[in-house]
Amino acid sequence: MIKLFQTLAVAAVLAPAFGAPAAEFPAKDKPISIVVPFAAGGPTDSVARDLAEAMRKPLGGARIVVDNAAGAGGTIGANKVAKAIADGHTLLLYHIGMATSPALYRNLPYRTLEDFEYLGLVNEVPMTLIGRPSIPANNFAELRTWLNANKGKLNLANAGLGAASHLCGLLFMQAIGMDMITVPYKGTGPAITDLIGGQVDLLCDQTTNTATHILSRKVKAYGVTTATRLTTPGLKDLPTLQEAGLKGFEVTIWHGLYAPKGTPPDVLKKINSALKAALKDPEFIRKEEGLGAVIVADQRVEPAEHKKFVAAEIAKWGAVIRSAGVYAE
Repeated sequence: MIKLFQTLAVAAVLAPAFGAPAAEFPAKDKPISIVVPFAAGGPTDSVARDLAEAMRKPLGGARIVVDNAAGAGGTIGANKVAKAIADGHTLLLYHIGMATSPALYRNLPYRTLEDFEYLGLVNEVPMTLIGRPSIPANNFAELRTWLNANKGKLNLANAGLGAASHLCGLLFMQAIGMDMITVPYKGTGPAITDLIGGQVDLLCDQTTNTATHILSRKVKAYGVTTATRLTTPGLKDLPTLQEAGLKGFEVTIWHGLYAPKGTPPDVLKKINSALKAALKDPEFIRKEEGLGAVIVADQRVEPAEHKKFVAAEIAKWGAVIRSAGVYAE
């Protein structure tokens, strides 16, 4: 009898490893949570909510909620996902900060390339170099001459340490071989307000934040940071900074989707398939184009290519950030 009980006990322990049904995904009684590591209402939050809606149908009508876990430049939310149960019900939508945090933060609580499953890129947002309306230069060539004539007197605004505008500004100064006084703000809004008012000279920020002001001629635009010109109405004639003379200068603010390391392969495959379907959804495309974003339609929607891309971005931005000597605790 004792031997029989021992046999049954061993069988019970081994059952999950030998043919026991895997947990259902998506679970009927558990929502999928997309963690956004920033406050509600911002660009990343808008992308997450649009994506959640577009992924519901390909995931069988699953309930998908957005969880805003803001703080520490996005690293609190990212760490929340890195430490979450790896069953596919907790995902992370993070922008370029996924690649810049390793260099910006000395005590990052997770390993960017090791602690996540990469699911695919979602979109990219172009950036523009703009200046106060009173700058006498009307194109990039004239701006370059004006910059050289005013070395040591100029300032470059940004939306705060590690913000997209901060990173673009660092790369721009490196590209032209000139240091400027950097002026950090608590967000893009006040930075653009002071730029329009003439309190600061230049700003490099996302088209989602700058297009309206460029089209209304409240600021001067000197170039876009993409490899090719924009197709956005009203901005089609704006040259790229590469064609204006800054060879290799390319900056986009991208968003990617991630899961905790160890999420089952079959679950990852379902999520990736749903992501690909969402990226082809006409309503999702319409909403993203309304934000000035470009849907990713290349191999970076595949997990391996997504991870390879982020690794390259870590190397690129790590060099820029270390050269500038900036970091956050």
